[in-house]
Amino acid sequence: MLDTKILSLLKVVETGNYTQASRALNLTQPAVSQHIRALEDELGVRIFERVGSRLTLTREGSIVVQYAKRMFAIDANMKNELQGRRSGITTINIGITHTMESNVIPEVLAKFASMREGIKVVLTADTQDVLVEKVRNYELDFAILDGKIYLPELDCRMMDTDRLMLIVAPEHHLAGQDKVTIDVVKRENLILRPGGSGTRDLFAASLESLGMSIEEFNVILEVDNIATIKDLIRHGYGVSILAESACMDELGKGKIAALPIENLSMERQMNIVFSKDFRYKEILDEIIEIYQSMQEKEI
Repeated sequence: MLDTKILSLLKVVETGNYTQASRALNLTQPAVSQHIRALEDELGVRIFERVGSRLTLTREGSIVVQYAKRMFAIDANMKNELQGRRSGITTINIGITHTMESNVIPEVLAKFASMREGIKVVLTADTQDVLVEKVRNYELDFAILDGKIYLPELDCRMMDTDRLMLIVAPEHHLAGQDKVTIDVVKRENLILRPGGSGTRDLFAASLESLGMSIEEFNVILEVDNIATIKDLIRHGYGVSILAESACMDELGKGKIAALPIENLSMERQMNIVFSKDFRYKEILDEIIEIYQSMQEKEI
C-alpha cells in the first residue's frame, strides 16, 4: 500500500546515494531520481541538496523524511497486525535505554511475554533520544526510559523512581564513605555515558543547576555500554556516575560500591512512554504490575 516514491526516498536516505538505492530497490537510477523529483513537485520543496559528492537533506527534506518514516512504520504495523490476526500472534515492539538493559526490566518483559499467550516481544536497546524518535515515528509501540518526556503526541506512565550515584570499586579509597563531595569527584578519573544518554544528560543538568559543567571534571573515557563501564570500574580504571537501578546485582554481591554526592540531587522517574493513540494500554498496566511484584520480592 505504501507509495513507491516513499520507499525510494527512504532508501536514498539509508544508502546516501541514488545508485545504491536503485540497486537495493531493483529499479533503474533514473526511476529513483524521478520518484524524488515527483515528491518534490508534489510537496513544493527541495528534499536533497548536493554538498560536494554527498547528498544532504534540506531542512524541509528532514521534515519529509520524518513523516515518511512514520508512514513506513504505520504501513508495516498494519500488515503485522493483520498477519497477527491470522496467525494468532501479536508482536509488540518495545524500546529500553541501556540503563534499563542493565536492571530488572528485561526480566520483567520476558516474564510478561511468557505469561501472555499469543504475544511476541521484540526488544530494542538504544539511547533515550533515538527511542523517543522511534516511538514518535511508530517504529516502537512504547519505550521504557529514564525520565519524563514532554511532547504533546506522547504520554507517560511512571514505573518507579531512580537516582544516580557515584559508582566505585569495592577496593577504592572512597568505597567506605557514606557520601562524597563534588570536589572529591573532580579529582577522580571519570568513565561516563556519552551525550544523548539519559544518565549523562541528568548529570550535566544537575551540575548546571549549581553553576558547574562536566568540563570541570576529569573524564577519561566515554562508553555507551553500562556493563563495560562496571567492568572497567571493578578493574580500577576509574569511577562513574550511573543509575542505582542499573547496579543492583553488583551492589548486592559486593562487586561495586555506590555513594551519593553531596548537594547534587539526581533523582528521576522511570517511565513508559507511548503514543496517545496506542491501542493496547492494558499491556502497560500488566508490565507495571509485574515490575512492582518483582521489586517487592527483591525487598
